[in-house]
Amino acid sequence: QVQLVESGGGLVQPGGSLTLSCTASGNIRRINTMAWYRQAPGKQRELVAEITSGGSINTNYADSVKGRFTISRDNAKNTVYLQMNSLKPEDTAVYYCNAELTPTSATWYFNYWGQGTQVTVSS
Repeated sequence: QVQLVESGGGLVQPGGSLTLSCTASGNIRRINTMAWYRQAPGKQRELVAEITSGGSINTNYADSVKGRFTISRDNAKNTVYLQMNSLKPEDTAVYYCNAELTPTSATWYFNYWGQGTQVTVSS
């Protein structure tokens, strides 16, 4: 059984910072790409940032967060982080962690999602 658990959301003023964390636990053979998505009320879920695994780490960001958000991972802890700086009201959304991983019971990867954590940017 595999779980992704997010933490770090909350209320922050415009211009402020937050760091989200997501830890994968359970019977995991390998974790490939990890990512953060977000969904604002009335909008579709969108990719915020993703980070690959392996010898050459690659990152990808939505245009709206480039230069403000940084994604990183700690493979020893099966954890991905999202450092969010210079937050704007339009960053308000539920943020979801996503991991492409292979459980020990399988030989191929599956997509797993966390339960989501609310980020509200407001004065």
